[in-house]
Amino acid sequence: MTLTITRVTYGETMTDIVATIRTVCLDLPEVSERLSHGTPAWFIRGKKSFAQVWPDGHHQNEFPHLWCAAPPGSAVELIAASPETYFRPPYVGHRGWVGVRLDTGIDETELAEVIEDGYRTVAPATLLARLDAASPTQ
Repeated sequence: MTLTITRVTYGETMTDIVATIRTVCLDLPEVSERLSHGTPAWFIRGKKSFAQVWPDGHHQNEFPHLWCAAPPGSAVELIAASPETYFRPPYVGHRGWVGVRLDTGIDETELAEVIEDGYRTVAPATLLARLDAASPTQ
């Protein structure tokens, strides 16, 4: 999968970054999008959520951000390594999800990797096999 994501700095429109997140998510096997809690969210087989974007912020986090499922322990590692970009989101952080600030200029490849890791955390083995079979590095 080849992605083109431009760096987004605070004050710029979130339209492009949301469109990019949408593209990354919908390129994964059996993913659909629908609103959840008033914001775009992505689901595997229409049931299990793995990512949700808040382009205008949410509650006390008044900056654009993504909430994403994360492999066990990785949210803590990401937050410790880069607290200006990663944070523990409300409601889902206790389940190991990670928040990603979209106004810090996160690298396009890194953002796509976080999303794919979130997908891999939630998706069943049959879909992971499909994803791996479609990967050019396999």
